[in-house]
Amino acid sequence: MPLKKKSRRGFRGYPVGTVAFYGPDDQRASKVAVGIVNQDGAEPDALQRWFSEAGDARSDPAITHEIDQFLRAHGVKSVVMPDRIIGCPHEEGIDYPDGEVCPQCPFWANRDRWTGEILE
Repeated sequence: MPLKKKSRRGFRGYPVGTVAFYGPDDQRASKVAVGIVNQDGAEPDALQRWFSEAGDARSDPAITHEIDQFLRAHGVKSVVMPDRIIGCPHEEGIDYPDGEVCPQCPFWANRDRWTGEILE
């Protein structure tokens, strides 16, 4: 995947493209969110989301092409992305109530989204 290659290059300056994959579990990414950060400590200036209903967003050629175009359009010099799916694709406060667990993604209910380990 070209995104992995770009992220392995390390920090090359701003703007930075942040890429995060989300899915119902840790095997299939049904959503990818890409943000553009123009300076250290800033909130993203642009944010775009893509969804894959049946396949995996990480390997969907149309989605990866659109992400590449989005990053190019914003002059991204660096790409940052975790090496895993980092959580449920549904948004707290939008798709389900704040402070609750997503009813559609029980896999993430008691799991650390960064390590994948079950929380006690």
